[in-house]
Amino acid sequence: MKTGKVFLIGAGPGDPKLITIKGMEAIKKADLIVYDYLASKSLLSYGKDGAEIIYVGKMGGRHTLSQEKINELIVKKAKEGKIIARLKGGDPFIFGRGGEEAEELATAGIPFEIIPGVTAAIACPAYAGIPLTHRDYTSTVAFITGHEDPAKEDSSIAWEKISTGIGTLVFFMGMSNLPEIVKNLIRFGRDPMTPVALIRWGTRPDQKTVIGTLNDIIDKSNKHALAPPVIIVVGEVVNLRKKLNWFEEKPLFGRKIIVTRAREQASDFAELLYLNGAEPIEFPTIQVIPPDSWDELDKAIDEIRGFEWIIFTSVNGVRYFFERLNRKGDLRLLHGIKICAIGPQTATEIQGHGLIADLIPKEYRAEAIIEEMGREGIAGKSMLLPRAEIAREILPQELSRMGARVKVVTAYKTIKPVEDLEMVRGLLKNKEISAITFTSSSTVRNFLEMFNKEEVRELIDGTAVACIGPITAKTAEDLGIRTDIMPSKYTMPNLTEAIVKYFSKGGCK
Repeated sequence: MKTGKVFLIGAGPGDPKLITIKGMEAIKKADLIVYDYLASKSLLSYGKDGAEIIYVGKMGGRHTLSQEKINELIVKKAKEGKIIARLKGGDPFIFGRGGEEAEELATAGIPFEIIPGVTAAIACPAYAGIPLTHRDYTSTVAFITGHEDPAKEDSSIAWEKISTGIGTLVFFMGMSNLPEIVKNLIRFGRDPMTPVALIRWGTRPDQKTVIGTLNDIIDKSNKHALAPPVIIVVGEVVNLRKKLNWFEEKPLFGRKIIVTRAREQASDFAELLYLNGAEPIEFPTIQVIPPDSWDELDKAIDEIRGFEWIIFTSVNGVRYFFERLNRKGDLRLLHGIKICAIGPQTATEIQGHGLIADLIPKEYRAEAIIEEMGREGIAGKSMLLPRAEIAREILPQELSRMGARVKVVTAYKTIKPVEDLEMVRGLLKNKEISAITFTSSSTVRNFLEMFNKEEVRELIDGTAVACIGPITAKTAEDLGIRTDIMPSKYTMPNLTEAIVKYFSKGGCK
């Protein structure tokens, strides 16, 4: 059997967007992904279908596998012919034992590549607003293990040299040894008033930074109950945080926000929340799938020349309609047919298929379509409405009442997934969620159905509820849920803006 290959990949410090392009390419083609505790789990979603995933994390002395067993695993799997993405937090060659794993691979004759990563030593201080070097402060920096046993008689760290000989000191894995680190630095000449930063979970939305001096940092760390993983930065550059703290100043920093949209549509909204500093928790309460049969939609497309209007009330309706249209012909089949989109996002999806909507109502809901169509003079007009299997009936009913001939066809259906339920229940129970977002009536109903009626109101008490528009808010109200946040325009950017505004004004402190 042909021998496989191992990519030793630096997965970055926590923010999954700090993965390198080369690292991402290796993940996408791997047959097996072996990942550590500090590698972001979200990177696993980029693996190809069918890729095997194995967790080998080490945390606080609790090892899933010993380093020797990890070495044996990747050698064994590579000898089976597999392409392996070995994901290691930060950079594999900076306190990541990547050198040890590479040695084992070289000894076994296994082809490998090293893909460097963004090390926590530079990323965490950067996200805390601390430059490790600055010409007004220092031109020297050192990376040091803080994990060395303080009981060792002969330290491998030259404390007498680094204490005063290096401007900025960055310690990895040093929280448990913080008293010993402080004692040695002061003992060998470092000024007790030297600034110190402790950065926990740097680059992530739950990043926490504690600032002090060598004199008081132990007391401050105890006060804040900091636990690993923490990067320790010692040096005058820490003072620059007062001016350069950018990440923790984002308007939604530190807030976990549940996104209930279907997974296929959640990423854009989650990205908007992320850019404002939030940690989006994707918890889709609906899943969009094809209808049980395409016959209804296909028949309508076969008869498409008989329609004068096509009305799209969702992005999903557009996607599935054009998927079936492209199987039967091309855009020329729609020549002369007018197109209505319920809102700008639906219109953008239509434009992505090469067409421009003729009508977009000023208010993005069915009632506004009815009002706009009333001005068009639609009596006797034939209209096609490709939509979800279950939807509000007001649109076809009112259009028919105005004299239009409306053909409603099922373009897709939604079902209720149940993944991550216990994880979300735990976050709500511990009051870790700042807001829950609903973007349709279905997301509200399905969310509430996932929990016991007796518990759900207690779970969401103190958590802001954000609804995309009045129809969704009305559904929430009918089910006994108040709406705290609703934008004036019913789009994801406007919903994000409304959430930012709400919390900026002190909502749900």
